[in-house]
Amino acid sequence: MTAALFDLDGVVFDTEPQYTQFWGEQCRLYHPEHPGLEFEIKGQTLPQIYGRWFSGALESEQSVITRRLDDFERQMNYNYIEGFEAFIGSLREHGVRTAVVTSSNIPKMECVYAAHPEFKDLFDIILTSEDFTRSKPHPECYQKAAACLQAMTAECVVFEDSFNGLKSGRSAAMKVVGLATTNSVEAIKPYSDIQIGDFKGLNYDLLVKLL
Repeated sequence: MTAALFDLDGVVFDTEPQYTQFWGEQCRLYHPEHPGLEFEIKGQTLPQIYGRWFSGALESEQSVITRRLDDFERQMNYNYIEGFEAFIGSLREHGVRTAVVTSSNIPKMECVYAAHPEFKDLFDIILTSEDFTRSKPHPECYQKAAACLQAMTAECVVFEDSFNGLKSGRSAAMKVVGLATTNSVEAIKPYSDIQIGDFKGLNYDLLVKLL
């Protein structure tokens, strides 16, 4: 393992319940005929969500939803998943290169940096939705991260929680660690090599043994 590639929400930060609340409200408002839509769109970029679910007659509502989302993200709690800081420290001590590979956009990341000034120092690169032309579950984002870190795909480990993200890591031919923060262990098991609830007690040596 030479590179560790992390999704953001539900992997680095315990924010997925908050997003489920926000998108649940929007989906029930605009798509009451499609219960559970807020779970289907996890891992997708905002343009992808808009293009699929808020186009046509709902296109005029995109700017309204964006303003609501911007306000929501400024007030969110960005708490690290338990054990994450110690875990990434262990990886970096062993020379593992690290990256964030997220469907979040730059304005969202500015909220993260304001809440955690140390955040950028934890990673060698941070890739956002502006860096990709195709969203998860397409493997492009993780392939690009590997190329930026000059790592072979077989040497990369992806950390994901959503189905779209897990499928993206698998499609990139990388090892995948599934976090059961959004979906159950049983649900993510078919899409991941190992499953964890959080990073507590996990370090470089243990991860290598598990994989």
